[in-house]
Amino acid sequence: MSSLNISEKVVINSLNDEKELLVQRFKKIRDFTEMLTEPLETEDFVIQAVEETSPVKWHLAHTSWFFEAFVLKKGMEDYESLHPQYDYIFNSYYVQTSDPHCRDQRGNLSRPTVKQVFEFRKFINRKMYAFIESLSESEFETWKPVIEIGLHHEQQHQELLLTDLKFLFAQNPLYPIYKERSRPFGREQQKLNWIQFEEGVYQAGHEGGEFGYDNEFPNHKTYIHPFNIADRLVTNGEYLAFMNDGGYSNTKWWLDEGFSTVEREEWASPLYWVIRDDEWHHYTLNGIEKLDLHEPVTHVSYYEADAYARWAGARLATEQEWEVASKSLELEGPFVESGNYHPSSADPDTDGLKQMFGDVWQWTQCSYSPYPGYKPFPGALGEYNGKFMVNQYVLRGGSCATSKTHIRRTYRNFFHAHSRWQFSGIRLAQDAVQA
Repeated sequence: MSSLNISEKVVINSLNDEKELLVQRFKKIRDFTEMLTEPLETEDFVIQAVEETSPVKWHLAHTSWFFEAFVLKKGMEDYESLHPQYDYIFNSYYVQTSDPHCRDQRGNLSRPTVKQVFEFRKFINRKMYAFIESLSESEFETWKPVIEIGLHHEQQHQELLLTDLKFLFAQNPLYPIYKERSRPFGREQQKLNWIQFEEGVYQAGHEGGEFGYDNEFPNHKTYIHPFNIADRLVTNGEYLAFMNDGGYSNTKWWLDEGFSTVEREEWASPLYWVIRDDEWHHYTLNGIEKLDLHEPVTHVSYYEADAYARWAGARLATEQEWEVASKSLELEGPFVESGNYHPSSADPDTDGLKQMFGDVWQWTQCSYSPYPGYKPFPGALGEYNGKFMVNQYVLRGGSCATSKTHIRRTYRNFFHAHSRWQFSGIRLAQDAVQA
């Protein structure tokens, strides 16, 4: 007969339940990554279009390497990698763990094969299941947060997989269709309205109690002047009006560095826009489509978002303003689970703030920098966010390629001002007149 008392049995049953929940979440996220690759041919897995993007094969392997480097090698006794060189090939920028392979050379590796990468994923999955099952209660409390970081890391790469693939396909004159979807044209949008918020001292940043990246902490006080924020995103039609008014040729709207980029890169429209039969079309993961004037403009850089805002007599919101405005809203929107992989128009019959979550990442005017009292994750995981806090801008809200179980209202995405290959768009703000 067991010598366990009732309270000990409850603890063990609770621990087993916690393990099962973690295994289920691990499996669901890992399976979703592979589901995203189902429409692809083998050739699609290997190519790297530019240095900023990575091959699909690399994303599949790197997310597996993350669990190997940060969990299995550190926590599993006598762990042996499937291949010792994977630690070099599939590291990204974690120099405290190993020397990473050159970022711009990822597409030059025909080996390991796609088949071998999938075998690597299966190998890591089996090891992770066994590792989680072996943990004692105290060990589980130690390793669960690290595994949770790995799962959110994988969800980030699910989004990158789609955006990198879209950029790759857009370089092909055949404009391949990733996954054919039938989407209705958007409904005509109401005139943009402004929602006012009062000045005051607000709390910003993650409050704790659930997962968050280190760059979302700590929760802190911030003073905000009275401001107005647009009730919806800027549409393709509105951005087209900016273009037709000479927006890309008039220096008065542009930051100097932005206009230099426009001239150097010969920008005249958002990324993926093309003229066919004298009409604007754009490339989507559904192939080439006629431009829907009522959908949110997407694939614009910070420079373009800022220039449009100036032309419109407005500005971009600060990230603190955006967070304050979003606090009364549910985290709902057209995320990647919808399967559309494309932003949708706002419902013109809905009052108040719309399109705050999903659709497109929204540029803010804030440089990516640490909050007061910021502390990075310990060890090599501290390289995850902190060392990139320079020369980048914060985006908020998630996109149609973001998982709904990954986004938070405190989530701080960040990219360089010239970046356009992500689903990035525009929400306007303005200073409010104080009564």
